[in-house]
Amino acid sequence: MYDAAIASQSDLKPHALQRVRAEARIRFKAANGETRLADLYQSGSAKVRLPRVYGTPTTAVLINTAGGLTGGDELSFKVEADAGTHAIVTTQTAERAYRSPAGSARVTGRFDLEGNAILEWLPQETILFDASSLRRRLQADLRANARLLMLESVVLGRKAMGETVGSVLFTDSWRIRRDGRLVFADDIRLDGDPAPALGGRATAGGGLAVATLIDCAPDAEDRLPRARTLLAVEEDTATRSAASAWDGLLIARFVAEDGRALRRTLTTFLTGYRGTDLPRVWHC
Repeated sequence: MYDAAIASQSDLKPHALQRVRAEARIRFKAANGETRLADLYQSGSAKVRLPRVYGTPTTAVLINTAGGLTGGDELSFKVEADAGTHAIVTTQTAERAYRSPAGSARVTGRFDLEGNAILEWLPQETILFDASSLRRRLQADLRANARLLMLESVVLGRKAMGETVGSVLFTDSWRIRRDGRLVFADDIRLDGDPAPALGGRATAGGGLAVATLIDCAPDAEDRLPRARTLLAVEEDTATRSAASAWDGLLIARFVAEDGRALRRTLTTFLTGYRGTDLPRVWHC
């Protein structure tokens, strides 16, 4: 049986490991009032599946068949949404960054949305194991009144499994542009023992799981009352959250004691905020 903790603690030499080189590209188009797949490319361990859904937008599920990432691995994906489309892209399961014997794993994501397109990027969490090294960069280009709803969540070890993270390298860079103008930039860097950085009141207050949700749309500020109402009724005391909005952006931040608490909160919030259930893979 495959065990993630054993894989993370492997002492195999770098030259003995096969490196991941994976890429996925998806483009959606509008046809007869429906969103359909226009183009699909996949290589290496990056796979894409389009499950049949009813009553919800067209959904694509990204899969990394390598089972996780470690030093030297490279995974990239690109999602394009033509004018008038509405699509959801998610992941089959949580992504895992394992112990890195040398170098960093790199993940690159790009989103291109034409006018009047809606794209919901709703992946499941990224789990960082002890001594992992992951560098992630996400870029989005939106035209005119396109809407991008984008979520990313990160968990440092699995508390239920008794895992601790004493050292990690994690960088996360987000850049979103609308009609060529930079409207959002966000950078995170953890290097070494994450406890001091996450222990501060202005960071995670000792929490081990964090998430950021951004709703980038011309009318995003109108949704702030709904977001704050949903956050106010959240009864899970293991999670803290807040939302703000300005200049066509709504941003919600979440901090939780562990990944389980964070997932509960995100599931409740996203269902209420979006007005519909999350993709089925979130509940598998």
